[in-house]
Amino acid sequence: MAPAPAPAGTSAPTGTTAPTDDTTGTLDEALERLHASGPERNGWLSNHAPMAVEALVRHGQAPIVHRWLDHYGQKLEDMPDPSSRVTAANWREALGDPRRIADWTEYFGRETAERPWWDVLAEWWPRLLPGIAAGATHPVIRVGHSVRTLLVGEATAPRVAELAHGLGYWAARHQPLPALTALAPAPDAAAALEAVPPVPEQSGGIRDRLAQLTAFPVWPRRSPDDPDEARTRLEELVRAATHRFATHGHGEPIMLVHAATAPNAVLRTLPALPRALWAPSLEAAWAASAAVTAAYGPAEAAPYEPADASADELFARAAAHGDDHTIKFTDTALDVGDATALAAALRSIELNPPAL
Repeated sequence: MAPAPAPAGTSAPTGTTAPTDDTTGTLDEALERLHASGPERNGWLSNHAPMAVEALVRHGQAPIVHRWLDHYGQKLEDMPDPSSRVTAANWREALGDPRRIADWTEYFGRETAERPWWDVLAEWWPRLLPGIAAGATHPVIRVGHSVRTLLVGEATAPRVAELAHGLGYWAARHQPLPALTALAPAPDAAAALEAVPPVPEQSGGIRDRLAQLTAFPVWPRRSPDDPDEARTRLEELVRAATHRFATHGHGEPIMLVHAATAPNAVLRTLPALPRALWAPSLEAAWAASAAVTAAYGPAEAAPYEPADASADELFARAAAHGDDHTIKFTDTALDVGDATALAAALRSIELNPPAL
């Protein structure tokens, strides 16, 4: 099957590592193993395996994927049983109902079997964006990894099915943020993240923390009219959030990676979307990054050391470390690719407990 073309008028995001497709078959094998599992475990913890294995394969670590899955798979739970069919007529009543995860996954499986995957994505992206904080941003991150694979390689059945699983998870966990007031405008993304006020009680789960959000700084100062400007601002946000982990990741090393990986998932998805959706995608990505920063960011910065290894060496360290969040964050840091981003990747390897 030939690679699926992106919609006309789009282009690959800048600032990413060179696109490579998996020629070993490992990614498809891994996804097929995983699609019997649900997207969550222990009630609400996310299944990170589809995202982690995509990053591992992309960065030349295909030989360890099945061993990594053998270890991680002990945590996974079966996909829940379906309860009631989601349709084009009743989807609104099922949106945001986590009991309907299997129903939503089946719905998107049917949709992507009947239409090009990018048409399904373009239809549902604006419906799902208001709930980008769903599942601690894991659904949009899963979709971003899936779309990256579809854009650079063949649209095989397991890869299209992975998109259906990601979209189904997002729809089932759809969670809009509270109504927010606007604080003073910030000149750039780094200053905007610095100005995000922490929630009053930084304790408990992410849903409790997000419920306390009241206001964010205005950034960008106005919504870009030009889609290319929106993409540039989104690249700026990913870079700023990745850099910030180097100095602030100690506050909550596992959760704060999402301040960078969530907007990067949106950035990876842009080439598959109509350009009219790029500006609202930037707005949602900023909301996700700011929300995670408010929920978990520490009051003070901490010093960090420069990376003592190349990008490839750092990813090999992350793969050997084995922690899913560390693997995904290092993948994002390599997309940014500068010295501070590599230092942030090293910081994630140091701060997060190893899993292998």
